[in-house]
Amino acid sequence: MEYALLFYMEDAELPENMAPAVREAFAADMAAVREALERAGVFRGSQRLTSPGSATTQRVRQGKVLTTDGPFAETKESLAGFCVVECRDLEEALAWAARVPVARHGSVEVRPLRPCG
Repeated sequence: MEYALLFYMEDAELPENMAPAVREAFAADMAAVREALERAGVFRGSQRLTSPGSATTQRVRQGKVLTTDGPFAETKESLAGFCVVECRDLEEALAWAARVPVARHGSVEVRPLRPCG
């Protein structure tokens, strides 16, 4: 089964806001986990997102399109990126999520994926 590991962090904790030494260590830790995922054959892809302030939100209500800058919800943590893994079960996906360095700075949500359509 495929799972999304969703990475949530506060703006102050994002890599671009970390001290250089902390950022380098964080990047090395993230690379190590990715390599471990690849060696295990469970890695299916990943993406990093820009900050929520760069978002544009689109809604259609009663036939009218409403476009707003920024995210809809005001939260302390925002979605910073994700990866997709293929695991036997939720327990295996949770074990991988615990290894992601984001869990030490923010949180990692594990969510099963389902096919579209």
